[in-house]
Amino acid sequence: MSEPLAERLRPRTLDDYVGQEHLVGQGAVLRKMIDSGHISSFILWGPPGVGKTTLAQIVANTLKVPFYTLSAVTSGVKDVREVIEKAKGGRFFNSESPILFIDEIHRFSKSQQDSLLGAVEKGVVTLIGATTENPSFEVIRPLLSRCQLYVLKSLGVSDLQKLLQRAITKDVELREKHIELQETAAMMRYSGGDARKLLNILDLVVEAADSDPIVITDKMVEERLQQNPLAYDKQGEMHYDIISAFIKSIRGSDPDAALYWMARMIEGGEDPQFIARRVVISAAEDIGLANPNALLLANAAFDAVMKIGWPEGRIPLAEAVVYLATSPKSNSAYKAIGEALSEVRKSGNQPVPLPIRNAPTELMANLGYHDGYKYPHDYPGNFTEQQYLPDELQGCRFWHAQHSQAEDKLYQRMVNCWGDRYKDKDYEK
Repeated sequence: MSEPLAERLRPRTLDDYVGQEHLVGQGAVLRKMIDSGHISSFILWGPPGVGKTTLAQIVANTLKVPFYTLSAVTSGVKDVREVIEKAKGGRFFNSESPILFIDEIHRFSKSQQDSLLGAVEKGVVTLIGATTENPSFEVIRPLLSRCQLYVLKSLGVSDLQKLLQRAITKDVELREKHIELQETAAMMRYSGGDARKLLNILDLVVEAADSDPIVITDKMVEERLQQNPLAYDKQGEMHYDIISAFIKSIRGSDPDAALYWMARMIEGGEDPQFIARRVVISAAEDIGLANPNALLLANAAFDAVMKIGWPEGRIPLAEAVVYLATSPKSNSAYKAIGEALSEVRKSGNQPVPLPIRNAPTELMANLGYHDGYKYPHDYPGNFTEQQYLPDELQGCRFWHAQHSQAEDKLYQRMVNCWGDRYKDKDYEK
């Protein structure tokens, strides 16, 4: 029995690799690292069928180092330790570290990920992880901090067309047949940016054909597959285009569009937790202080999904989505923390003013820590003016109110407390 077409066409070198020009094109970051002959541990994040496993194998082939692979679905801590011991025994002095490739690393438990830390930190192995999920949610922080993160994109139409042409002209079996790609729109639609699915579709259609030459049309593809493209494409584009449309619909106050895109994700088999996380993020980033209850409801929906599961979990999620989409919007808190972080990176570690320092010991008290601090609750309205920012940052403003009923009240209170410091000419226009 011959190998599947996708396996027969798997690239062996970067020159044959299709897509991800931002990473492996001439002069791109990952290509430079591979060409240098020395790589550090990294994680590849992207939808299925875009070349994560292939890229890991190309790295190993180019560097000519041992390549070990584990699947998070079937491997445990014992398997991880066995591979690490093999890597220790198979490494020669001054040679590059063996590569340990872990597919679906997001499915590794915390204990499994912990068992990798020492080997990665000491350079016993170079870790290459592949994941379809956001690593910041699924990969433990100590491991993530030891790896570069590279984001892979769904393959574009031109990349997929290139793969089809390569398949019918270069593959040892297909090039013996007379194949004409008269129409490819259906194959593109069904594959959803997933190269593996595209080649599987081509293989299936060619195998079912009984004519010579084989003329591939959209109607022919649709008849052969006999299924809804959404059901066929479980995750290809959803992590990117559809989740983007979902969030932008909430931000744009269109509950119908937001529900439609969420329904697309549900029908496509998306992880409910992934949807729920995005709802919580949207509540904080886009609704924010204009309606603080939105974050409470989004969190409640997330908890409900975790407690009651699927499919009933779609109901509290829908409730939260409609509430967020119909709420007033403000990203003032999102922008404020961004500006504060920018200031910290620019001005460094500014000293804390003495009056608001902690003074748990007599020595600290003698040095003036806490001296002169005014306890706000001792004053009318629970407020008295005093210095909270470092000396060099006096007068800095990070939070700027935006117009909504809730935020108008917050702005007015700040003006009443601080006077001109919080008056914003743009806000009062």
